[in-house]
Amino acid sequence: MSLNWVSIFILFTTLPFTICQSPATPEAPAPAANTCNGVFLSYTYNSGSKLPPDNPKHQAYRFESTLTVLNNGLEQLKQWRAFVGFQHEEILVSASNAVLFDGNSFPASVGNGTLFAGFPMSDLKTAVMTAGDLTQMQVQVKIVGTQFGVGLRDVPMPKNISLANDGFLCSPVTRQGKSELHVCCTKDANAKSNFTVDDNFLPRQSGDLTIMYDVTRTYDSNYWAQVTVANHNPIGRLDNWKLSWDWMHDEFIYTMKGAYPYLADSSDCIYGPQGTYYRDLDFANVLNCERRPTIIDLPPTKANDTTLGLVPFCCRNGTILPPSMDPSKSTSVFQLQVFKMPPDLNRSELTPPQNWKINGTLNPNYQCGPPVKVSPSHFPDPSGGPANRTAFASWQVVCNITRPKGRSPKCCVSFSAYYNDSVVPCKTCACGCKSTSQTCSTTAPAILLPPEALLLPFENRSSLARAWADLKHRTVPNPMPCADNCGVSINWHLHTDYNRGWTARVTIFNWGETAFPDWFAAMQFDKAAPGFEAAYSFNGTVLDGGNDTIFMQGLPGLNFLVGETDGANPEKDPRVPGKQQSVISFKKKDTPGINVPLGDGFPTKVFFNGEQCSLPSIYPTSDGNTKSSALLFSVLAAAFVLLLIQQQ
Repeated sequence: MSLNWVSIFILFTTLPFTICQSPATPEAPAPAANTCNGVFLSYTYNSGSKLPPDNPKHQAYRFESTLTVLNNGLEQLKQWRAFVGFQHEEILVSASNAVLFDGNSFPASVGNGTLFAGFPMSDLKTAVMTAGDLTQMQVQVKIVGTQFGVGLRDVPMPKNISLANDGFLCSPVTRQGKSELHVCCTKDANAKSNFTVDDNFLPRQSGDLTIMYDVTRTYDSNYWAQVTVANHNPIGRLDNWKLSWDWMHDEFIYTMKGAYPYLADSSDCIYGPQGTYYRDLDFANVLNCERRPTIIDLPPTKANDTTLGLVPFCCRNGTILPPSMDPSKSTSVFQLQVFKMPPDLNRSELTPPQNWKINGTLNPNYQCGPPVKVSPSHFPDPSGGPANRTAFASWQVVCNITRPKGRSPKCCVSFSAYYNDSVVPCKTCACGCKSTSQTCSTTAPAILLPPEALLLPFENRSSLARAWADLKHRTVPNPMPCADNCGVSINWHLHTDYNRGWTARVTIFNWGETAFPDWFAAMQFDKAAPGFEAAYSFNGTVLDGGNDTIFMQGLPGLNFLVGETDGANPEKDPRVPGKQQSVISFKKKDTPGINVPLGDGFPTKVFFNGEQCSLPSIYPTSDGNTKSSALLFSVLAAAFVLLLIQQQ
């Protein structure tokens, strides 16, 4: 039977579409997966191309690769996490079906390796549970990025790949040809699991800081969520906190209580898909439409505001104290109304934001993991009834304090002692080096100072430092060392040492314009802390859970560290730092064998408001004037009193 022209036209117009359609199911796993009775991972380098501009010494290349995670075990793999050991200064531009575990958004530098976490499919079921359905057992992460310095012929590969979930042991990585890595990870028989296979939720985890995202009311097109930031670290805190995340499905914030967006702007919605869908919505009332909003706390004056406040634990100017200092001020809470976009328009379709970040003014660096679905939170009934209300859905984000490589601290410490009349100052560029028109050395070690120099801003110390070096017959480097550039400095001075005890004096200087209410400092020692007796102008205690850290805060009326102010005569007098000072006494009976002058009397770590400070690399020696204790104490004490009088 012959075909008419209409039939031929239909055949040829439909054939190419049929041939080019993408398969509905994931790609079949590599043959090596058949021998893995656990979780099989593979990394495949798919393609690459040279990127402009030409740079033979540091050429950039585009690369595309695929990370596959397949659950061949007998237990469901919850919240899968996979590590890829990138090693060629990679910058990831996109990754499908996953987010970065450290909370970074794309593009992200991952040259030292990175952790991927599953999104939106975070759990991988088993073949037994799904009759071998790869769409539920397997996830494939399509990676696109840039790497440097490796030619395409070399097929640049990561060092290794592995499953990062607890309780798994991975075999050595094997290479299949030039462009594929395989590894099989199986359950560790000795590992103890804290959840059962039948659990619908993962257990809540502990961390330095936890964030709960609880959906308290839900409708077809929008929902209300409550965000609770809780501090659990005894020496961690946040000041003027800023919280950010990524919306994954074009959500936007309609209104908030207890906090506010850093940028109140709805223009992204008006010109985006949100404005097209919600045609009848007055976007003049929408608070924020950024894909990555930044949230800030409200001042205490808004706590009882009927529109913005009336949320417990809200409105504290972004201060979250450690629980060891004040448990009632270690939590911050706010609420927000979130509008969703198609196809998520039903009450049960709830997706938490991803890539959480939180930071403060002079605080530790927190690294947050992805949100993990946990059992719904319980809240007191707002009507005052005896029963608790349950959230519709709850997710937990765990954040831990980290010290990123290359990140400079924001505070520093100087050492002095009764047996030497010189002060070992903060290190050169302890808090980073600033670009300046003046010539200074970033590598020359800081030179010893007379005690009165500690009371002056760095730019006013040069003449004193030179005169002191000349008096002590020390060489002055040319150029002089650069400043420490720290906003806060702390002087630890060994005051006395006798048979049954010893004393020290700690002085805290604020060289910035920002005041620190409810400040605290923590000193960690190798041997001295068990002998702590008292702090006389501070409230001092030894932290529970360890016997090596002394926690100090201002007494009532002295818990506000003011910022730097002008001198009495601003035209000729240097600026005056904010300061607090106290003598601290120790007993030796609980620290047998302690040698105070040789180092045991100096802290090994110092923290201010949770930020770890830079310490000198040397201690004061006994080569100086051993009769200078009274002089050093009187100079600093007298100057301290004088500066207090000037501020009044």
